[in-house]
Amino acid sequence: MAGEVESIEKFLDEYMPSAELKEVKRLLYGKEIRLLEFPAEAEELAKEKDFELKGYGCDAARESSRLPKIVRIAGVQNKIVLPTSAPVAEQRDAIWAKISEIIRCAAICGVNILCLQEAWTMPFAFCTREKKPWAEFAESAERGPTTKFLQQLAQQYNMVIVSPILERDEDHGDILANTAVIISNTGDVMGKTCKNHIPRVGDFNESTYYMEGNTGHRVFQTQFGKIAVNICYGRHHPQNWMMYGVNGAEIVFNPSATVGALSEPLWPIEARNAAIANSYFVCGINRVGTETFPNEFTSGDGKPAHKDFGHFYGSSYVAAPDGSRTPGLSRTRDGIIIAEVDLNLCRQVKDHWGFRMTQRLDLYAEELADVNKPSWKPNIIN
Repeated sequence: MAGEVESIEKFLDEYMPSAELKEVKRLLYGKEIRLLEFPAEAEELAKEKDFELKGYGCDAARESSRLPKIVRIAGVQNKIVLPTSAPVAEQRDAIWAKISEIIRCAAICGVNILCLQEAWTMPFAFCTREKKPWAEFAESAERGPTTKFLQQLAQQYNMVIVSPILERDEDHGDILANTAVIISNTGDVMGKTCKNHIPRVGDFNESTYYMEGNTGHRVFQTQFGKIAVNICYGRHHPQNWMMYGVNGAEIVFNPSATVGALSEPLWPIEARNAAIANSYFVCGINRVGTETFPNEFTSGDGKPAHKDFGHFYGSSYVAAPDGSRTPGLSRTRDGIIIAEVDLNLCRQVKDHWGFRMTQRLDLYAEELADVNKPSWKPNIIN
């Protein structure tokens, strides 16, 4: 039943009296959120291809010494297209076809930087613990077919595209990795960044396929701003978010694949908290739908074997450093969320709250260095 609930926003719009609705949304989202208007062509394309198109604006105060730094960012959530029993190449190509239309819509709407969901070219099959056929979806980050496909679109639309894939690292023993490829608006591959934290909870058996990444907390200087990618489970680790901010990120994307029974109470909070604590924008992206696999699997929790992960609840949204956030996308539909943001807000919030000024990196570094020593004991005073 939970998978059939479209969104809390829909409930509010349908059942909340209009006189109270505006104030309720201000309390939920931190302030009144400006709605974006899109060209009719984009609206018609979204309707024709049956995906949600939502857009919001987040403004900064005008300054006398700096011009506004306006950028349009976007996150895409989507279901898989074909059954998981279909041939690998056919599954991937069907998703490519769907995503190419959503990216075209983003271009019509003037998006500068777009991020796709975690492992976007495939079903999230890491629950099964089976290597075949799922490892066949893996490909080179730099030279793989998905990267080449998106390079053409990035150049065509003058758009930076973040492509989270299952990587086959051909230069390091053909190992698998959970990787995001950053493709410049020129079509060049700027680099890649890997998932820092790997879950071992419930059906999330990802360490059967890949281990923690070794790329650290890279920040990419694009034409439109400094971006980073905190893949999925890394959102549960505040230190992970912090290091992207230390390295100068202005926008952090969090491409994810997570299900309602496990994490939905956490989802509306974590990206928003990270944006506040680190004075940057965050775009949280979650896939949508229920994916069923050919063979049953278990979770080691005593419950019966099953063939699906549960419902991926979408609800992608954008959070700002001032504590505000957009409404989320649907829990049940494909969609793209677009935010027009002024990156000057990052510094303005730093000046206002002083979180970065009052941060004690020296203190944390000293104590964490001690924690890593075998002789360390907790600093508890009796």
